Amino acid sequence: MSDEKRSEIIRLAREHFDSRPQPVFVPGETYIPPSGKVLDADDCASLIDASLDMWLTAGRFADQFEEELAVKFGRKHCKLTVSGSAANLLAFACLTSWKLGSKALKPGDEVITVAAGFPTTVAPIVQYGCIPVFVDVDIDTHNVDVDLLEAAITDKTRAVMIAHSLGNPFDVARVAKLCKARGFYLIEDCCDAFGATVNGQGVGTFGDVATLSFYPAHHITMGEGGAVLMNSPLLAKIAESFRDWGRDCYCKPGMDNTCNKRWGWRLGELPKGYDHKYTYSHVGYNLKVSDMQAAVGVSQLKKIDRFIARRRENFDALTARFKARGLDRFYHLPVPTPGTEPSWFGYLLTVRDGAGIDRNVLCRTLEERKVGTRLLFAGNLTKQPAFRDVNYRIHGTLTNTDKVMNDSFWVGVWPGLDAARLDYMADTLLAVTEELLGESVALPTMAAE
Repeated sequence: MSDEKRSEIIRLAREHFDSRPQPVFVPGETYIPPSGKVLDADDCASLIDASLDMWLTAGRFADQFEEELAVKFGRKHCKLTVSGSAANLLAFACLTSWKLGSKALKPGDEVITVAAGFPTTVAPIVQYGCIPVFVDVDIDTHNVDVDLLEAAITDKTRAVMIAHSLGNPFDVARVAKLCKARGFYLIEDCCDAFGATVNGQGVGTFGDVATLSFYPAHHITMGEGGAVLMNSPLLAKIAESFRDWGRDCYCKPGMDNTCNKRWGWRLGELPKGYDHKYTYSHVGYNLKVSDMQAAVGVSQLKKIDRFIARRRENFDALTARFKARGLDRFYHLPVPTPGTEPSWFGYLLTVRDGAGIDRNVLCRTLEERKVGTRLLFAGNLTKQPAFRDVNYRIHGTLTNTDKVMNDSFWVGVWPGLDAARLDYMADTLLAVTEELLGESVALPTMAAE
């Protein structure tokens, strides 16, 4: 294909994208999702550009995205994968590698985490035969209570694996210090928190390994996708091995003999000279991305700062609206962890004790009135049917975790929300709250918004 034809196809793709009719928001009729993607003509053009190569598997855009994402995130190495959940799996898997010697995680090792979160932050711990140790969260930040985390440490503890909840960082600086002093691994699940900082330092740069998700709900998207990030070249190589079938060879798709000794290795009990492309050092997976996915990621990454800023603006705008309507008397509003600047994924509200509001009825009614809601994912993982036969340990009680399970929900702050939608969300929450309580709860004069 000539460059002229390629340019014309891409130009027409841009034109087609920009010519699409834009939806008009009608309060009470237009659904306001709690999360969503924001795409533009540049994303479409990048996708079409990659598709015209017909390479299909990981290629030039995947290489570019890994390089640029590592720089933006603040780590030396990045390995793309098919989802944030797969990223968590790879992050944990690489810490079990025999190549780490005595430092490798082994079945029976304890890994401290929280039960108030998403299941695939914890699933890899179980899948590799380790024991999750659950500690409670606090209501204000909905993050791990670090005092409880420290108290949960035993001689079996080998790692900590926790997510920055809804974009609000946990006190990762303190946790990282604890892990470093004791020789524990720290895995940061940053899937909901791209761009959040702790004392000015980006989340995901404190631990040994960090993960991201690029599902449409997240800060940037490539449809499906995720990433594992680290500084250690050894961990990067191990993660790539687990991702790429478990093979020992590091040649990229379509390339051969990068090491210049493809037939010169002798590994395991294989005969000398066995083709290195078919030598496997780990029991791995195939979790590679397509180049079309990566192409969208390359384009989306250019907009990440703007997306993060808009999420913060929408969070602040909702806080002002909820307080102006007196709703903080009935709901705990989220509070940033001290010393942090969150990169908000959602706006979590928790019904206050004694408020007399049924969270389930509230959410159903909000949904009926076109305000999308979500729970804090699994609520309490130990109550989930999937964990019924899992070997885990609970340190202390999960009182606040149960509170979150029963009384918390979140609404959106994603960049696609505008002032009209935020107004409707706040007004609707006020109206439904008043209906459930059977009385007017609005302040006499609402503050200016």
